[in-house]
Amino acid sequence: MKRIEVKLSIPVVAPLLDVIRAMAESLKGSLASTVDVESIDEDLRGAWIDDLLAAQNRDLDVLLALFDEDFFREGAILLDEENAEVITRACAAVRLRLRSSQLSGIDDRVMEQGNPALDDLPESSRKALMCYVFLATMQELIIQHLELGDPD
Repeated sequence: MKRIEVKLSIPVVAPLLDVIRAMAESLKGSLASTVDVESIDEDLRGAWIDDLLAAQNRDLDVLLALFDEDFFREGAILLDEENAEVITRACAAVRLRLRSSQLSGIDDRVMEQGNPALDDLPESSRKALMCYVFLATMQELIIQHLELGDPD
């Protein structure tokens, strides 16, 4: 099984975890992405959305569990084929929530470049943007090194 250990700077990542936890909490009762439910039978609609929400919350729990006591002791997280897809989805959910809330006033090009003029942003937006970029980097690591279905 493919595994990668990612060493992170605790002083840099710890403040970002506050943002991730806040976004995870805000996602407990709502989906990160809107879902067109009008075409779904009314009887199935509630159950389907409840299942999606439960899956999203489980994914977020796995992401948050990466940053446990071991992380704060060692400064490392372990990504492997078993948690790769779940963590990628959780990162996407948090990034979507950040984009639609704290980062809604920032141009898409600036968001995707990953190196905006942070000094021009208020502190809360700076932290949110750094978190957004951090989660994007985690997703890229997973895609590059733990690509599911890769025969290596």
